[in-house]
Amino acid sequence: MTAGFHMWDYVVFIAYAILILGVGLWVSRDKKGHQKNAEDYFLASKSLPWWAIGASLIAANISAEQFIGMSGAGFASGLAIASYEWMAALTLIIVGKYFLPIFIEKGLYTIPEFVEKRFSTNLKTILAVFWIALYVFVNLASVLYLGSLALQTIMGVPLIYGIIGLALFAAAYSLYGGLSAVAWTDVIQVVFLILGGLVTTYLALNTVSGGEGFMAGLSTIYDKVPERFEMILDETNPEYINLPGIAVLVGGMWVANLYYWGFNQYIIQRTLAAKSLKESQKGILFAAFLKLLIPLIVVIPGIAAYVIINDPEMMTGLGDIALQNSPLDKKDNAYPWLLQFLPTGLKGVAFAALAAAIVSSLASMLNSTSTIFTMDIYKQYINKHADDRKTVNVGRISAAVALIIACIMAPLLGGIDQAFQFIQEYTGVVSPGILAVFLLGLFWKKTTNKAAIVGALVSIPIAIYFKVAPKGWSTSAFFVDLPFMHQMGYTLLLTMLVIILYSYFQHKGADDKKGIPVTKELFKTSPLFNIGAFAVMLILTALYAIFW
Repeated sequence: MTAGFHMWDYVVFIAYAILILGVGLWVSRDKKGHQKNAEDYFLASKSLPWWAIGASLIAANISAEQFIGMSGAGFASGLAIASYEWMAALTLIIVGKYFLPIFIEKGLYTIPEFVEKRFSTNLKTILAVFWIALYVFVNLASVLYLGSLALQTIMGVPLIYGIIGLALFAAAYSLYGGLSAVAWTDVIQVVFLILGGLVTTYLALNTVSGGEGFMAGLSTIYDKVPERFEMILDETNPEYINLPGIAVLVGGMWVANLYYWGFNQYIIQRTLAAKSLKESQKGILFAAFLKLLIPLIVVIPGIAAYVIINDPEMMTGLGDIALQNSPLDKKDNAYPWLLQFLPTGLKGVAFAALAAAIVSSLASMLNSTSTIFTMDIYKQYINKHADDRKTVNVGRISAAVALIIACIMAPLLGGIDQAFQFIQEYTGVVSPGILAVFLLGLFWKKTTNKAAIVGALVSIPIAIYFKVAPKGWSTSAFFVDLPFMHQMGYTLLLTMLVIILYSYFQHKGADDKKGIPVTKELFKTSPLFNIGAFAVMLILTALYAIFW
């Protein structure tokens, strides 16, 4: 058994790259007699069907932070990290029923645009700047870093070359074609992502079971490390600080999930590009079912790697390459380490899956960063009368600039042990305040613009206090070892309290003139959506009952 790529691996991977670039550039072309306008570039002409929306949601979401970061977390803590995926399925149902009807009714391009319609231009600008900074310095940079880490581990490509290569690959079609190119290539990417991920999972479990197959492998890792299959960790578990017990069901994880799936531009943008509200809701439902499968391809391999590396007999059978890039040294090496052992040809398939996850997320983030900058900053403050040609060109330039900055930042993340937790924690500084503004803006008509601005600005020092001050309750200190999920939960509650009190004293309890009238009719969903949502909830109940 040897590390590295062989001829057939290169053939498979190059074929994947040609397919993605070819499809991306083909759907990007300007139709005869029609020049690409803002709706074409940023919202794919509002023409996406449900299956493209669902596939694109998953492709945009599943990236290096899941394949590499979540496998690393699976290696460290086990199945408990899967709560991010399984709770996301339930969150998607909530978003589809309660958030999408309002967003689509208002004909939005961007989430900050909703803020302007509900509150003010000033608050929209504040949040637009928050998002652009978060996408460039945390999301884009971390995906580039983790992707290049995989290239370095599997193929020996130096980190900086990997970063540049992935950036150029994502830019090749997404900068020119916009959301249409991103969404339609995502349909292909998600097939590679899931099938390639399942290949890696199967072969890892087959190795663990001594060649007896998938189910035998699952049974083996469950028997060998039953503690790695506990979904709700207790305080004695070293990973409790990252996954604090019941809080993953009723606490701060709701902040992360509602913010990410409901108010995150690069996720929600593809639902805004649907043919209709019902089509968008069907896409959300499709994504929720796919979400239930994701732990099988991103968490189980990490647990399998933990079993393999702690079994001297298996390690001996794998040969000298088992000692290279060990996840014992760096947990995020778990998934790339496993890929070393795949047979020639299948290694190319699995790496194509990983590349699909990385490139699709990069393309989505780039498109959304450029959408927010162009529609919410450039057209607002720099050139209010820009025509479609100018708007699209500015979108391309701003995406390129964001990508260059992220390439500079990516190598600086090299000291991180678990990148998935890094992303969650630093997103968690911004997300509670944004979530508070949106939840109250959507569902409490008394929320005022000034209160929302104060809440958004105050939320940052509150979040930073919980992060840098002594943490938790004890007799010797006010806060000690407070898990970051609790930090997010407390930040959300305190921010909401600030907004409620400020709104009440400003208007003495009267409704705000921009408050959204909420009626039962607005949230009516089709029988198909209702049945699908019920099925998702039943499956989730069964999963948590089995692995509690």
